[in-house]
Amino acid sequence: MKLAIITHAEHIFYREQWYAYAPYVREMNLWTQHVQSVSIVAPQRDVDPGVIELPYAHDTITFYKIPGVSLKSFLNILRSFFYAPYILIKIWLVMYRADHIHLRCPGNIGLLGCLVQIFFPGKKKTAKYAGNWDPNSKQPLSYKFQKWLLSNTFLTRNMQVIVYGEWPGQSGNVKAFFTASYSKNKANTAIARKFHEPYHFIFAGSLVTGKRPVFALQLVHGLIKLGFHCNFDVYGEGLEHEHMASYIHENSLEDHVTLHGNRPSEELERAYQRAHFLILPSKSEGWPKVVAEAMFWGCIPVVTSISCVPWMLDNGNRGVLINAEMKSDLDQLQTLLENPKLLTEMSRKANEWSVQYTLETFETEIQKLL
Repeated sequence: MKLAIITHAEHIFYREQWYAYAPYVREMNLWTQHVQSVSIVAPQRDVDPGVIELPYAHDTITFYKIPGVSLKSFLNILRSFFYAPYILIKIWLVMYRADHIHLRCPGNIGLLGCLVQIFFPGKKKTAKYAGNWDPNSKQPLSYKFQKWLLSNTFLTRNMQVIVYGEWPGQSGNVKAFFTASYSKNKANTAIARKFHEPYHFIFAGSLVTGKRPVFALQLVHGLIKLGFHCNFDVYGEGLEHEHMASYIHENSLEDHVTLHGNRPSEELERAYQRAHFLILPSKSEGWPKVVAEAMFWGCIPVVTSISCVPWMLDNGNRGVLINAEMKSDLDQLQTLLENPKLLTEMSRKANEWSVQYTLETFETEIQKLL
């Protein structure tokens, strides 16, 4: 089988291997091990890979470089319109030669792929919509258009669209799905948490405004001011790093907060095992992988009620749903920290739910899609 992947993920060629963002590559390696050859249409960066990039584990990869597409400024829009015909032709040629077409959405390259796939109604196709599929959520117009086109079974034929969460009123080609990080041989290795001071909090993800890492820091600081002994470990890099570093210095939090930067997945795994809570006050998510990873180890997620998160957390029975408002969130956490038995039960339920979604289960479901 010849698999074509259309994605906005930037790729790096280094020492005869293709690299990309690690979580994406780990997943795609489960897809590509079942096919003979892989064609990838994506942008390319001319840098060395960092700790958050991994190589594909396939020997027969053909890469088709395209320019990146952005609609965030007038000049970028003009540039994107100029390159669009070239990108569309390249996507069409790769789809024409493929046996199975796989789109990664949402994204501007995914949007172009959604348009081109209309001309291949007889080919088997899948689309991974990694964003928020909630029909009532506020999203860019391009995202809404992709969702409409993918679920339109007249224009989009022979396609399975895999989305996060179960949503009412969906077309027959939309399938609720999940993702996974750990093997089943780790499923019973989580140690039952004992909730007592010092409380260990972590944040894992890009330090960007959309994930509100500064709010997470302020929330932990609020608990410290209430008299709780708390430590906060932050994993990730981004534009908010400098803001967080200034806040830590200005409030003398150096003994409580550590900014670790981007770290290998093995180190993050050990951090989950030590932590009591993961804080992720995001504005938008698809399937927040770090939440499922934390739950796997019994680390209680503290997350905004977005996308499929309420379903993941069973509406607050196996995690804490917050609204990113400081006073109410602090009040809720203070009440929970004063009830260690409830936290232990919440941790147990989080672990029991997450260990259902192992890499082995994930691979079996991917084979069905192929």
